[in-house]
Amino acid sequence: MKHFGIATRLGLLLAAFGVLAVALTGYYTHASSARMLRAAAEDDLLTATRVVGDNMQIYLEQANRNARLLASLPAARRTLEQPGSTNGIAADVLAEVFESLLSVHSNYAQVRLIDARRHGLETVRVDRIDGTLQRIEGDALQEKAHFPYVFETLRRQPGEVYVSDIALDREDGRQTVSDLPVLRVASPVRGSDGQAAGLVVINLDVRRYFQQLRDTLPANYRVYLANHHGDILAHPDVTQTFGFDRGARVFVQDIFPPVGVLFDGQADSLIVNSAADGRTGQATAFVRLPFGDPDDGRFLVLGLSQPLNELLALFDQQRRRALELVLLFSALAVVLSALLARAVTGPVNAMAQAVTAFSRGERASRLPVKRQDELGVLARSVELMQTQITSQIDELERSRNEMDHLAHHDALTGLPNRRLFLGYLDAAIARARRSGKPFALLFVDLDRFKEINDELGHTIGDAVLRAVAERLRSHVRADDTVARLGGDEFTVLYENLETPHDAELIAAKLHESFQHPLHIGEHALQVRASIGVSLYPDHGGEATELLSSADSAMYRTKLAGRDGFHLYGEDTGHV
Repeated sequence: MKHFGIATRLGLLLAAFGVLAVALTGYYTHASSARMLRAAAEDDLLTATRVVGDNMQIYLEQANRNARLLASLPAARRTLEQPGSTNGIAADVLAEVFESLLSVHSNYAQVRLIDARRHGLETVRVDRIDGTLQRIEGDALQEKAHFPYVFETLRRQPGEVYVSDIALDREDGRQTVSDLPVLRVASPVRGSDGQAAGLVVINLDVRRYFQQLRDTLPANYRVYLANHHGDILAHPDVTQTFGFDRGARVFVQDIFPPVGVLFDGQADSLIVNSAADGRTGQATAFVRLPFGDPDDGRFLVLGLSQPLNELLALFDQQRRRALELVLLFSALAVVLSALLARAVTGPVNAMAQAVTAFSRGERASRLPVKRQDELGVLARSVELMQTQITSQIDELERSRNEMDHLAHHDALTGLPNRRLFLGYLDAAIARARRSGKPFALLFVDLDRFKEINDELGHTIGDAVLRAVAERLRSHVRADDTVARLGGDEFTVLYENLETPHDAELIAAKLHESFQHPLHIGEHALQVRASIGVSLYPDHGGEATELLSSADSAMYRTKLAGRDGFHLYGEDTGHV
């Protein structure tokens, strides 16, 4: 019987060891890559869901700003306070503004001005009907005082916003598409008496918004949305939506039981895998989004779903390559298997560390992106994912900063708006209480500014407002505050007065500045102003009292013939 020698046996042993080493290396590389790739893919899906959720909140905040803006328009107040307010110049101007807003925002279905003093009668209404904008007038206008979005909005202060739940539109007599899922955003309109005289309501077409959202997502993505009760509002199968409206409620917790932790407040996001084998079915990322007034405790649950086989497509490709390597190098010796292990393990560990670091918000320092094999493809994919996510986060941060600036500054002049100015005024009152020094509040209203708009156009009118803002800034100290309240109304906050008489000197200085013409292009315009002055603490201890006193003094200047100034409470002034 022939015996094999040591060399043969050693050769067979080394060959067997080589095959085993390559097989084990391939197996563990496969398992490690599966975990990392799946974690990275799920993180990518969850990040995409968060980005979509942030976009939804930006979209809703934009609607909130539009509602506040429309409610603050002088034409809205004048329309409500004029007899027969469904007609007239102010109503026509407001209708044109509504049409402009609807033309810009294709997912706005309707904009209305509702009169609180006439049983909630629709005063100005523009609808999007079959893709065209139509103003609804006459007998088609309806009373809406009994609807919650009307009386809930009227309970709020001017400048606040009411956001309704998302529901099917069941208003009787509606001329747009029936059973349209809508979200109503409304803001009260302040009357001359300071009370809510009515409200502006924007109806958002939720179905159209989600259609636009689906158009921007990959075709294999599915979108889910539920309210704070769990009622499904968006689902790939439309028969599952708005079950509460049909008497058969369908809850997202019943379809995806793990989502219950979002409703209990135990988590704000999670990934749900609908298949036990981890390969088939869907992977769905859910996030909890704040919604409406924080005191209401309402929120939305948004979900994005993707097939698991597509989610792990890159891993399948890598697994096939690994199998080819195992078959190719299974006959090699221990040295080659060791080299292969080092060649594979090092880059995989680097990518694992990169993914782990990025999940903690750190940027990976090194990735094997220059490799030309499958690991290089994977490294470049990870780097690309990091770059895209970082870019999206930076863009969201820029958008938040821009929204914050727009919320507190006048878009035309760049001056602080009413909201920011009132904050400055409250701070000035606090400082004055500590220091004991009085300060002056000047209310500046341009004389006959409407004539400039009517004769020279709004472009020149806007240029005049910018020039007036610059003139006011140039005639006060650097630490004084100039703000635009709206229209042709400006305010100046002048702190640290030595004596109350200094306020009259300041008013005289500003009045003198308006005696010189403004040069707007080829026009030399003589723009005059009426100025009212109030003092802290003589004319009020709160911001609203001081502003009201300065406004009253300004109107005394108007009554005295304009182009001058008055100190609140004094019969004489300079005109």
